[in-house]
Amino acid sequence: MLNILSAIQSVSAPIPLTVDYLVVAGGGGGSAGGGGAGGLRCTVTATGGGGTLETALSLSVSTNYSLVIGAAGTGSISAGGGGANGGAGGQSTFSTIVSSGGGGGAKDGAGVSGSNGGSGGGLGWNNGGGTVGQGTANQGFNGGSFVAGTDYVAGGGGGAGAVGQTAPSGTQAGAGGAGVSTSISGSSVTYAGGGGGGAALGSNNGGAGGSGGGGRGGDGFDNTNAGSAGTTNRGGGGGGRTNQGSPTAWNGGSGIVILKYPDVYTATFSGGVTQSTPAPSGGYKISTVTAAGVSDTVSWA
Repeated sequence: MLNILSAIQSVSAPIPLTVDYLVVAGGGGGSAGGGGAGGLRCTVTATGGGGTLETALSLSVSTNYSLVIGAAGTGSISAGGGGANGGAGGQSTFSTIVSSGGGGGAKDGAGVSGSNGGSGGGLGWNNGGGTVGQGTANQGFNGGSFVAGTDYVAGGGGGAGAVGQTAPSGTQAGAGGAGVSTSISGSSVTYAGGGGGGAALGSNNGGAGGSGGGGRGGDGFDNTNAGSAGTTNRGGGGGGRTNQGSPTAWNGGSGIVILKYPDVYTATFSGGVTQSTPAPSGGYKISTVTAAGVSDTVSWA
């Protein structure tokens, strides 16, 4: 009897397949207003929208779980009230976890609102009557506004960690909202910053991009600081444009998914996935996924 009990006690219980994750959606494209960052959901360090940390998923082996990386939203040129808002970023998905794409920045013109999303798009200039784009709860924040009574400086897009800045003066566009830092990859990295608002006329200045890959808004009279796109695989919003010189529409940045799981398991990804899984460290493997389509999957064995 003692030998049987000893044998039973010597058998280790299997390690549960518990997966921590970071799921960042694609950032919205800029127009006049800065694009909103992609929604951010995370189980390590911090999550988006000022929410409490997400809960790691308890999964089963030999089961396929959906995996999608959100595409960047397309920027839009909207000089003189024409054109359109920036395009929305694409949603990112891991299993049951879905992060919403960032909202596009608003075009210039009265009554035009920023687009809603993971984080909301900023208002364009001369935009009385419009409302800032709204962020999604526990994913990101709202966009920023323009300055009433002044033309040609726009609001910044919302970030996962802070609202987009309202233009602080009649010559300075709003900065994009800050992103969120997480150490899920083993070092602290910031994701999902909002795009800075664009500017036009004279020496007006575009807004800075939010930390975490937000694009800079374009300056208003020259192309010295013509603006920039959101950073690839950071989910940042695209910077707002300038309508001087040769206007450029700044896209958002694509999203990313990072998965952390016990090193006794091996992840298998479907053929359309671009990912890296370095050697295990501290009892865990960490897979960073930078591209995956709507029909892609991951499973464990």
